[in-house]
Amino acid sequence: MSKPNSLRYLALQKFKKNFWGVFSFYFLILVGFISVFAYVIAPDSSRHANQMHLSIHSKKPGFTVTMLTIPSGLEESQSSFNKFFFGRKNADTEVPISNYTVKNNTLLYTEYAADGLKGLDKVVALYRFPGENVNDFVEEKTFLFGTDKYGRDLLSRVLVGARISFFIGFVAVFISLLIGILMGSLAGYFGGKVDAIIMWLINVTWSIPTLLLVIAITLALGKGFWQVFIAVGLTMWVEVARVVRGQIISTKEMQYVTAARALGFGDFRIITKHILPNIMAPVIVISAANFAAAILIESGLSFLGIGAQPPMASWGAMIKDHYNYIILGKPYLAIIPGLCIMSLVMAFMLIGNALRDALDVKS
Repeated sequence: MSKPNSLRYLALQKFKKNFWGVFSFYFLILVGFISVFAYVIAPDSSRHANQMHLSIHSKKPGFTVTMLTIPSGLEESQSSFNKFFFGRKNADTEVPISNYTVKNNTLLYTEYAADGLKGLDKVVALYRFPGENVNDFVEEKTFLFGTDKYGRDLLSRVLVGARISFFIGFVAVFISLLIGILMGSLAGYFGGKVDAIIMWLINVTWSIPTLLLVIAITLALGKGFWQVFIAVGLTMWVEVARVVRGQIISTKEMQYVTAARALGFGDFRIITKHILPNIMAPVIVISAANFAAAILIESGLSFLGIGAQPPMASWGAMIKDHYNYIILGKPYLAIIPGLCIMSLVMAFMLIGNALRDALDVKS
């Protein structure tokens, strides 16, 4: 627990007085909760929220339809943990219907058809339904955010898509901190040729456009979920390294560092135990900005088609699939995921600004 007169306590009190910083902090906790428990919260708990119904594609928010679930008879072996965190493997068939009747041990139903048209009449045997109680397999389903162009629940896709955008920030920032602090510490503390080599590497990496470098790394590692995380992290370490290098150069001549050398402490201990704890404030601030940058880069990669691959839900991919609907009278299909990206990025930027003000010893 921090003492009332400690710098940590004073920084925390300053942070608490920043309304937007505190608001952003709780907003990020909410998004993190949604990301972890997405499949529990989402109306469509199937894996990647990928339950398609082409007959009800591109429906407006609040659309309601009667949904018939026809059991497949196949038993999916899936643990509760796997279902909880990765979605339910669904082999059953969901059919939007307009009406149904039971007659002579058969179920007659009419498929849903838009624009006042009459759907196809189909028949299914009652033995397909366990207990032969059909009413247990018919429900009114409301799509609060409407459906996308494949007839998938847009709300579920948005909730599950939060997982990629949120966690890429953690993975990318962790990788950037790991590499950036190591390279910056070596360059700043030892100087000379070590500094020259690392600064040359930093300048070369810095001169390549970030998106272009991420695309190159992604193509080298292959398209996929974790490849994007690694690629984004490998492009963001240079900012951390430059900040750490500059801070160590100005700190390594301080009296407490000279005293540590006089006591015979090794370079590794001096860097990790004495220097780094005293220069973490600007690193924390730049990490918050890197969170926002990682989310934007991932969204851009998904928009270009080289980020998270279908059927995985990603906000960037959702914008890519529906940006042309903006001029077709259904802009919400692209605006909703766009607002999600904007709000998450804004939260990280606001909390970064709040941390900068709280950790500024001169204010």
